[in-house]
Amino acid sequence: MGRVAIVTGGTRGIGEAISLALKDAGMTVAANYAGNDERAREFTERTGIKAYKWDVADYDACVAGVQQVESELGEVGVLVNNAGITRDGTMKRMDRKAWEDVIDTNLGGCYNMAKAVWDGMNGRKYGRIVNIGSINGQAGQYGQVNYAAAKSGIHGFTKALAQEGARAGITVNAIAPGYIDTDMVAAVPEDVLQKIVAKIPVGRLGQASEIARGVAFLTAEEGGFVTGSTLSINGGQHMY
Repeated sequence: MGRVAIVTGGTRGIGEAISLALKDAGMTVAANYAGNDERAREFTERTGIKAYKWDVADYDACVAGVQQVESELGEVGVLVNNAGITRDGTMKRMDRKAWEDVIDTNLGGCYNMAKAVWDGMNGRKYGRIVNIGSINGQAGQYGQVNYAAAKSGIHGFTKALAQEGARAGITVNAIAPGYIDTDMVAAVPEDVLQKIVAKIPVGRLGQASEIARGVAFLTAEEGGFVTGSTLSINGGQHMY
């Protein structure tokens, strides 16, 4: 049995692709999810990957979730912070709750989960943490001050935590996806989607599997010399 990996938001979209890629790499994967029980059951039946329900914005729930995973699957050596939400709106229309929900889940979730696994990784002198940022955290996006702030924060969080973990054998990296062909992007009106694709030099949306391959690279046993980095996978849309 390989390393145990937790993937937050791991039962759908990019998270599902990451869970499958890590399983294919020989890891035992625990896929966290927040609310869709039916989707999680279908995911587990189809993939054989066990799903665990907790809210990454809730620190105590993250600690309990990690403890449950470790009691059932073994010590966690890999963490992928993928869970995220959107509550879009211009500053004029955005209320405090929309701000807090996105910051607490997208950025706070990275802290909560990393904190929950950190002592164990330090004690074992091994760990791989990958945080999923966004092109919109690098370049900004109209109507997404909460989302862009959270994702930009993830990139700074990654660089700082990487310095703390380096001598303990813990690498901390980020991936900044561009526009990926997921359910969220599929919901964008066709005329708007065409304008988005027109700005991507390679001329298409990305695939979730392309993000997953980046995660597999950064979480590999051989990846110990890569830390504090952000890997941009965006088709050349933003060269950062």
